[in-house]
Amino acid sequence: MENEELKQTEPVQEEPCKQDETKKKKCNKKQAEIDAALAEAEESKRKWYAVTAEYENYRRRTQNQAAQRYQEGRNDVVAALFPIGDNLERALTACADENTKQGLDMILKSYKKVLEGEGVEEIDPVGQPFNADVMEAIMAMPAADGEESGIVKQVYVKGYKKGDKVLRYAQVIVTQ
Repeated sequence: MENEELKQTEPVQEEPCKQDETKKKKCNKKQAEIDAALAEAEESKRKWYAVTAEYENYRRRTQNQAAQRYQEGRNDVVAALFPIGDNLERALTACADENTKQGLDMILKSYKKVLEGEGVEEIDPVGQPFNADVMEAIMAMPAADGEESGIVKQVYVKGYKKGDKVLRYAQVIVTQ
């Protein structure tokens, strides 16, 4: 009887095993689908981070470019005022009337105050060695006895700079 029971139970056990194999296949298939979906989600997440970082870099870069263009525009406007300052200084030196001279001096002081407010500095190279980074030699004159060559003797047109950026090069006469 025991053998009969065993024989009867064996086929019953095989059917659940077959069902288990079918379930395993379905489970493996579903697990593979889940793994594929997780991999796709991870790839999408990675792409999203990359696009977000790229956008942030783009935003910062365009913001910096806009600020730089604005600053360059301001520098251009200030540079357009330099000839006016030159003419005021020439008028001041040529003026004979004391009241007119005083008025021109007041205008020149306000002009210099505007330049100072913009952070613009005059380049005053008289007596210094010639520096091509901030100066432009327009003429050379022979050095007097005891003078070195390559020294700025006279400024023909004033130069201006803002920070490290030269807005207008000083035109100078240099000893030879």
